[in-house]
Amino acid sequence: MDDNQLSLILKAASDGTRRQLLTTLVQQGPTRVTDLARHFDMSLNGISKHIKVLEGAGLVARRTLGREHLIEANLAPVKAIEDWFASLKSIWELRIDALDALLSEKDDDND
Repeated sequence: MDDNQLSLILKAASDGTRRQLLTTLVQQGPTRVTDLARHFDMSLNGISKHIKVLEGAGLVARRTLGREHLIEANLAPVKAIEDWFASLKSIWELRIDALDALLSEKDDDND
């Protein structure tokens, strides 16, 4: 996954309402937009805008059945975030290991 896609995912997840929408979708499964809107104190248009951001990041998918629009969570992009954080963690662990080695070296010099 490229850096732009990772940025879209992180930006989409940075908003509390969008995180709540995603959590609701994971808990309830595919849900109509109008049913999602009932959980929030905002207009249907406002919810639709948040859903479009989540769609753009690939975190939700829309399925149309007649006049109904069902929104469902897609957690596959979350793997990109997990991978990115894992790479940060491994860099951090390497730096800690290097610091440990340096401190051990200094302790050996003081003996």
